[in-house]
Amino acid sequence: MLPESTSLSAEITIKRSRFIARIDRVDTDEQARAVIAEVRSAMPDARHHCTAFIVPSEGALPISRSSDDGEPSGTAGRPMLDVLSSVPLVGAVAVVTRYFGGTLLGTGGLVRAYSQAVREALEGARLAQRTVLPVSLFTVSHAEAGRYIAELSGRGHEPEMDYDGDGVRVSVASLDVEGVEALVARLSQGSVEVVRGGEVNREVVCAQIRDGRAVPLAQ
Repeated sequence: MLPESTSLSAEITIKRSRFIARIDRVDTDEQARAVIAEVRSAMPDARHHCTAFIVPSEGALPISRSSDDGEPSGTAGRPMLDVLSSVPLVGAVAVVTRYFGGTLLGTGGLVRAYSQAVREALEGARLAQRTVLPVSLFTVSHAEAGRYIAELSGRGHEPEMDYDGDGVRVSVASLDVEGVEALVARLSQGSVEVVRGGEVNREVVCAQIRDGRAVPLAQ
């Protein structure tokens, strides 16, 4: 799964040290490294910019990388990566910038701080999954199109319209093919035919992060 939002953020303070987390959607390790460079450039006076990312790899396992950026080994990047992996997220980079507050936190304290910063940035985020969806097609008159669009949208569908002189051609990408057919049959009293129009790749929002876990959304 991947974040629906393009960028998430959070800030926590522990013993006067500031931990500023930013999580971005990315598709490649090059994009992840570009986000990391952008954060470094925006906050050059910070002591640490610790990072973790997981990106897809065609035909292979996802690529994952992490960096402690000067913090004791294993206290920052790896814990951040563990949070991303536990969701699980693919296609995301996390950067946690630390402004040192003058008090040492110890290895356990650093692990908790960096993990917490990432978890707080993710809390409440909606997650999407790339899915192949069948497409249903039908045509209605211009006068009737609004009613069909309103009904479909009210049931969570995202219809697309193509207007021409003969009417409105409506395209609905949804796993619930039978539901779409039943709705159109009801509205048209059986006079409008729904046909299959192939498949499309779409991102479908399927979960939300709550208390560090991906909780499926009600369908």
